[in-house]
Amino acid sequence: MNLLQAGLRTLFYIAVGVVISVAGAAYFFMNWEPDRDDYPLRGIDVSHHQGEIDWSLVAADDVTFVYMKASEGADFKDGAFARNWAGAGAAGLARGAYHYFSLCQPGRKQAENFLSVLPRDQDMLAPMVDLEFTGNCARRPAVEEVLREISDFTALVEQASGKRIIFYSPRDFYFAYLKDSGLNRGLWARSVWHSPDYADEWTGWQYHDRGTVKGISGTVDLNVLNRDMSLDKLRSR
Repeated sequence: MNLLQAGLRTLFYIAVGVVISVAGAAYFFMNWEPDRDDYPLRGIDVSHHQGEIDWSLVAADDVTFVYMKASEGADFKDGAFARNWAGAGAAGLARGAYHYFSLCQPGRKQAENFLSVLPRDQDMLAPMVDLEFTGNCARRPAVEEVLREISDFTALVEQASGKRIIFYSPRDFYFAYLKDSGLNRGLWARSVWHSPDYADEWTGWQYHDRGTVKGISGTVDLNVLNRDMSLDKLRSR
């Protein structure tokens, strides 16, 4: 074997090793999950993006609760909400609804939009408001303005539903607007592949944004409840 052949073989083995390493890392990250003994209550969050869902298969795949998108901004209503709400309920899953909050529209108008589709069901999980920059309008208002609009939204929804709202917020939005805000609502943290480290306390944790669950084509967000939280507590918040 000449030097050129030896060099090519070495490069080949290196390339194979890199491919195997990348594939192994990808497999690990796609399948990583929190310890089931620490976080036994697992759930998903869905919207119309997931398409038709076979809820009986979902319920049989170690899923106990689901949050589903109901509305966004002041006028958008998720077209799959009623179907998802009925299907998840028939499958015996604990259900909650969330609203995607727009930084470009008044909180009161957004609350009215959310309440127009939110079921009057005392057995449902606490309502959630999705507070994040991803997919939002380009405007970045001052902290005082954002907190005022969130407060207006929160007050109206809590008064109508009789339940305290949960704030879903990733790290960047949390530090931009919520930290030390004094709003004092339960936090649903987003932290992919590691436990949340940007808040001392959290109610729920979205740990994966490309998970798979039987009954859903494509990927879906995966969540767990804090070890100190139960579905009954989440209903009564």
